[in-house]
Amino acid sequence: MKILIIGSGGREHALAWKFSLSNSVEKIFIAPGNGGTAHEKKCQNIVVKAGDPAQSGAQDELVQFALREKIGLTVVGPEMPLAGGIVDKFRAAGLGIIGPDAKAARLESSKIYSKEFMNKYGVRTAKSKIFTDADAAIHYAHNYFHEDLSVGQVASVPVLVIKADGLAAGKGVVVARSFTEAETALTSFMKSESLGKAGTSVLLEEFLEGVEVSVLAAVSVRKGKGFILPFVAARDHKSRFEGGQGPNTGGMGAIAPVPDFTEQAQKDFNTAILQPTLKGIMAETPDYRGFLFFGLMINKSRCYLLEYNVRLGDPETEAVLPLMDSDLAGLCSAILDGTLEAFPLKWKKGAVCAPVAVVGSYPGSYHKGDLITIDNGAFNKSGAKIFYGGVSSAPEGGGSSNKLYTSGGRVLIVSAFGANSDEALQNAYKGIKAVNFKDISFRRDIGREMAAGNHD
Repeated sequence: MKILIIGSGGREHALAWKFSLSNSVEKIFIAPGNGGTAHEKKCQNIVVKAGDPAQSGAQDELVQFALREKIGLTVVGPEMPLAGGIVDKFRAAGLGIIGPDAKAARLESSKIYSKEFMNKYGVRTAKSKIFTDADAAIHYAHNYFHEDLSVGQVASVPVLVIKADGLAAGKGVVVARSFTEAETALTSFMKSESLGKAGTSVLLEEFLEGVEVSVLAAVSVRKGKGFILPFVAARDHKSRFEGGQGPNTGGMGAIAPVPDFTEQAQKDFNTAILQPTLKGIMAETPDYRGFLFFGLMINKSRCYLLEYNVRLGDPETEAVLPLMDSDLAGLCSAILDGTLEAFPLKWKKGAVCAPVAVVGSYPGSYHKGDLITIDNGAFNKSGAKIFYGGVSSAPEGGGSSNKLYTSGGRVLIVSAFGANSDEALQNAYKGIKAVNFKDISFRRDIGREMAAGNHD
C-alpha cells in the first residue's frame, strides 16, 4: 500500500514513522513534509506546487497525485485542509482518506457550532454565551467582573475565557483574569480584527478548574452506524516555562498515559462526553471516518469538554503513537471500511515522555537557519526517537544540504519510552540533552508534574 500524509510538522513525522513500521506499507509520501520526514525509511517528501494544502488549487493537485500514484490511503494532519474541504475532494475522486468532510470539520473550525453541538446532544461542557457585537461582549465582560453576573462561576475568583469562533492557529483563546484583560482581547479580536474574521464572533465562557487531559480517538461513522475508539490518554503542556508559567504555546511537551485519569474519570468520560458525541455525529453527518481529539478538564473525576479537534493533536500524537502496539495502517483501514468496533487495538505497558526543543525566544519572533547537531553516542543510549517539526534540509538563504536546520519555533520533540513514567522521563532528558542548536531551550519538568501536583 502507498500512503499520502498531508502536513509538515512533528505530528506528521510521527505518523510517517508509525506507518513505516507496517509490513503492508510500501511507500509513504508526505506533502510537503520537512527535513526530518525526508530521512525516515520508506518516506519521500513531495512539493505541492500550488502551495497551501488548505487551498483548492493545492487540493486538486494532491488529488491528481494520489490518482497517479495509486495512493491507497491518505491521512490529513493539520486542521486547515480539513476545514478547507480536502476530504470532500478526495472522496469525490473515489480515494480513501482519513478525516471528516468540511461540514463535520466545523466541530473544530467553528467554536460556536461546536458549543451548540455540545449543548444540543448533552455533552458536558462549560456554560457560555455567544457574541457577534463587540460592544455587547465588552458590556457583558464588565458585568461579569464587576457585578458577578457570571454564567455559572466555577473558579474562586472571576475568570473569563474568551474564544474566537474560527481557526486562529492557537491564538484564539484568552483566559482573562480582569476586565482590563477581557476588554483588550475583545477589542483586538472583534474591533481590530487581529485574527481576521476568525475573531469577529466569540464565545465568552466560564472558567473551569481542574486538570487537563487529551484523549485522541478513531471515529468510524457511516450510514447510520458508528463507533468511537479512544486511545490511551495524554497530557499536553502548553505553558512556555516550567511550572505552568509564561505564555501559551503550540505545546512544550506531552506525556502518555496520564496517571490521574482514573478509572472513575474514564467511565465518566465515556458517559458524559464520548457517547453523546457519537450520538451527535451520527445525527449531524452521514460520514465521519477519521480521528477526533477530546480536550478535557477533569474536576473530582467529572469530565468537561473544552474543545474538539477533528484530527490528531500535536504534541500528543508524538507521545501516544510510540505506545500503540497495533498496526496503524490496519487501524485506518478499519476506520474506512466500518470494522473499527472489531479492531484489536493494543497498547504497550509503560509510558512515554516527550519534551519539545524550541528556539529560546519562542513563542516570540525567532531566528531560522541554525544547524542542528546531535551527539549520536549519547542520544542512542537514551533509546529515544526524534520527531522533527520546524526543520529544513536547506540552510536559511537557499542551497541544499544533508544536514538539518531550524525553520520554526518548535523545532523537534524527543519521544522516549520507559517501563514506567520515571524511566520514560529519564530517557527523554538523556535524549534531548544530546541535541543542540543555537539558543535551544526546553522545559525540564515535562512528566514531573505528577509528583509536584502541577498541571498545565
